Amino acid sequence: MPMAIVVLGAGALDTARRIQARFPQSRVHGLASRVSADIAYDDFGAHVRGLYASGAAIVALCSAGIVIRALASCLADKGNEPPVLAIAQDGSAIVPLLGGMSGVNVLAREIGDALQVAPAITTSGELRFGKCLLAPPEGYALADIEQGKRFVSDLLAGATTRIEGHAPWLDDAALPRNDDARLAVRITPLATRDENSLVIHPRCVLAWIEDISHDDDVAERVRAALNERGLAPLALAALTAPARYMASRPLEDAARALDVPLRFCDAPPFARNDARGVALHVSDTPIDAGSIGHARGTLTVIGLGPGKAELMTPAARSALHDAQDVLGYETYVRMAGPFRDDQRVHITDNREELQRARHAFELASEGRRVIVVSSGDPGVFAMAAAVLEALDEGRATHPEWNAVKLQIVPGVSASLATAARAGAPLGHDFCVLSLSDNLKPWSVIEKRIAHAGEADLVMAFYNPLSKARPWQFDRAIDVVKRYRDSDTPVVLGRDIGRPAEALRVIELGELKSELVDMRTMVIVGSSMTRVVGDWVYTPRWYD
Repeated sequence: MPMAIVVLGAGALDTARRIQARFPQSRVHGLASRVSADIAYDDFGAHVRGLYASGAAIVALCSAGIVIRALASCLADKGNEPPVLAIAQDGSAIVPLLGGMSGVNVLAREIGDALQVAPAITTSGELRFGKCLLAPPEGYALADIEQGKRFVSDLLAGATTRIEGHAPWLDDAALPRNDDARLAVRITPLATRDENSLVIHPRCVLAWIEDISHDDDVAERVRAALNERGLAPLALAALTAPARYMASRPLEDAARALDVPLRFCDAPPFARNDARGVALHVSDTPIDAGSIGHARGTLTVIGLGPGKAELMTPAARSALHDAQDVLGYETYVRMAGPFRDDQRVHITDNREELQRARHAFELASEGRRVIVVSSGDPGVFAMAAAVLEALDEGRATHPEWNAVKLQIVPGVSASLATAARAGAPLGHDFCVLSLSDNLKPWSVIEKRIAHAGEADLVMAFYNPLSKARPWQFDRAIDVVKRYRDSDTPVVLGRDIGRPAEALRVIELGELKSELVDMRTMVIVGSSMTRVVGDWVYTPRWYD
């Protein structure tokens, strides 16, 4: 479960970093206008509600009241709440607020150890017994939360209990035990229920799916197989299947519906006693799914946006958090950090796009979660096209690449970020062109500029000037001037979204190569583009 340490100001940053040191996979989220953190946000309430909806553990270094008011509208299902804690910004107080079923008190004690502070545990059962019976450890699942509440209430009222099955985490719990007790904590993979039992299922069942058809309801088949043997669906640890089904949509849907990992093997991971399409194996102890076969590898291509943290999309940020391997040009990889110790970073030269893409597929084919980073949007003069080109070229020689789960996550492109800073110069029809002739002839570039000029499109120029081609920008603008008046508005945005950003609006007659470089976005207006005060816009209508 990802953890977000949320701070409102610099005064809480030291405490946040102390907590982060204890939980290296966590990220510090800071209010953009007040503090520099791993992840920036602008609106506290909207941000924590988004984190809550994503299931992230929230450690908020502020008053409990602020957190309660922010999340009040989200509270509906106690059984599915992520852990939420409020901590004094100096670390002097730790108050668990939500997530009793998801281990909030355990988390509070771990943070308390890091800060050397006793957390304010208020859960009655945990105070009395020293353990939360309703939040079993990883590898176990509570069968029925409502029955669990009644069970704990009976114990608090004076009833005794016995334990049936293996529950080592309860060995040192201060439970009122009695071998002849009416109430029982039952640790079993069987689908059983009675009013006198707190049933906890060890996740000790593996399912092997031998054959899958295109329209197969794999989840229903697995449920039927479990039911036939009297096993609870919550006892299922993982679905396993032959590697040839790695890209199977029905199998992926089934894993999602059953809420279990999906692992692939060259052969069944256990001895089968029958030839049915679904075979089950029951272990004596919970099964670590990660030790069986391998997962389907994922390759996600993301855009970081123009550079400012809050302009990165939540989907891109989430993908970065989940990644095991991060690949990209050094400048963009540094923008994407910081990274955890368990994340591997692969830096390559900016001109090695295809090599980088092939390497990404190789890593993902091993079952790893791989990210390729671009600035702006990955599909605009960036890595998405290179990744697809590598896949296209490698279909025959690397068939295993076809099984990789590929996703492309959009980002805020430089042209859109610059346009937003200037106003709305792209408010009507526009085109986007790169002036780099590394991968296409200069004659093609000139022809496209001329056509865009004749069509009276607003033009956004990427890669306008480099040391290797100092003459081409002026040549491109000469072509533009055949179709535009000298007073046409031009927007120059350099490093928009980064600390040194600069925006300038000039007229086309003033535009020359000395005003731009490779980090400048150049937007040339159409015949309809106007300047109003400090803003530039192109009307939505056309004469």
